[in-house]
Amino acid sequence: MASSSSSSPVALRGAASLAVLLAAVCLVHAGGAAAADLCVDYYDCTCPDAYKIVQGVLVQAHKSDPRIFASLIRLHFHDCFVQGCDGSLLLNTFNGMETEQDAIPNKGSARGYDVVDAAKAALEAACLGVVSCADILAIAAEISVQLSGGPGWSVLLGRLDGFTSNFFEAGKLPSPFDGLKNLKEKFRNATLDDTTDLVALSGAHTFGRVQCQFVTDRLYNFSGTNRPDPTLNPGYRAFLSQRCPQNGDGRSLNDLDPTTPDKFDKNYFTSLEVNRGFLQSDQELKSDPLAVGTTAPIVDRFAGSQDAFFKAFANSMIKMGNIRVITDPSKGEVRKRCAFVN
Repeated sequence: MASSSSSSPVALRGAASLAVLLAAVCLVHAGGAAAADLCVDYYDCTCPDAYKIVQGVLVQAHKSDPRIFASLIRLHFHDCFVQGCDGSLLLNTFNGMETEQDAIPNKGSARGYDVVDAAKAALEAACLGVVSCADILAIAAEISVQLSGGPGWSVLLGRLDGFTSNFFEAGKLPSPFDGLKNLKEKFRNATLDDTTDLVALSGAHTFGRVQCQFVTDRLYNFSGTNRPDPTLNPGYRAFLSQRCPQNGDGRSLNDLDPTTPDKFDKNYFTSLEVNRGFLQSDQELKSDPLAVGTTAPIVDRFAGSQDAFFKAFANSMIKMGNIRVITDPSKGEVRKRCAFVN
C-alpha cells in the first residue's frame, strides 16, 4: 500500500481491502445496547469527528515531542498483545491489581500516556461517553504512521475497554533479546502469523528511539561470551559503541533507524540486509536464511519494495487490532478516564 497524503477518514476507507471484509457485518453503535463487530463507520453517527479530534491532539503533541508517533504505535502493540486490544495497558494500579505499565517491557520505556489522556479529554468534551480508550489507541497508531510518511488504512472501530490489567502477561511481551523461535511463538500465541505479520509489524522499528540498555549485551557480552555479537556490522558496532559506551548511561537514546529516524519507510529492512539492525530481535528476522521457518525472504522482499511493506504492514495492523476485542457491553465499557475503570 502506497503512502497517502490525505488525512481524511473518508479518504482512508478504501485503503485496505481486509478492512472492508472484516466490516461486512456491523451494527451501528446505539448507546452500547448490543454487541457488534468492529467496523469503519462505528462513530459516524455518535462522534463523527473522532478521527479529526485525535489527529489534532497528535499533531499538537508532535510539535514538542518528535518521538511521540513511534511511542503511540508501541502503546497499541503492547496493549493488543496482552489480553487483546482492550485498553488494559492504560489502567493504573487499583484494588491490589498491578498495572501492565509496571511490567519490565513497559516500565521506564513505554510512554505517550499523557497524549492518550489528552485525546480522551478532547473526545469527552465533544462526544461524552462515546469513544473508548482502546479505540483511541487504534486511531492514534494509524495517524502516527500516516503522518510519518507511512501507509494509511481503514481503522476498524467499536472496541470496548476492559476492566482489568494483566501485569504477569505483560511480562511475556516480545522482547528485544528474543531469538527468532521465541518471536515466532509469541506471535502465534497472539493469533498472528509468525512470518509475514511478525516481519511487517517489526517494521514499525523504522522510526523512534531506543535506550542503550537494550543493545549493550550485543556490543560487549553477547550470549555471555564477553564479546560482541559477531553478526553485527563492524562499522555500525563501532558507531554504537561510541553512543553506548560500556558501563555508560543505559537510558541514553539512539535512533532505531539511523538513516531516516523519524520517517516511516522501508529503510529498517535495508539496514537488516547489511547487519545493521539495532536490536537482537531485529537482526534475528534476517538470520539463518536457509533454515526451516526463516523470515529472511520476507525481509528481502520488504527491503526491495516499500509498496510491499506498506501493504503488508497495513493489513497486519488491522489483524492485530482485532485481537480478542471486547464488543459485549456486559464485558467492557467506555471508560470516562483511560487510567481508571468507571
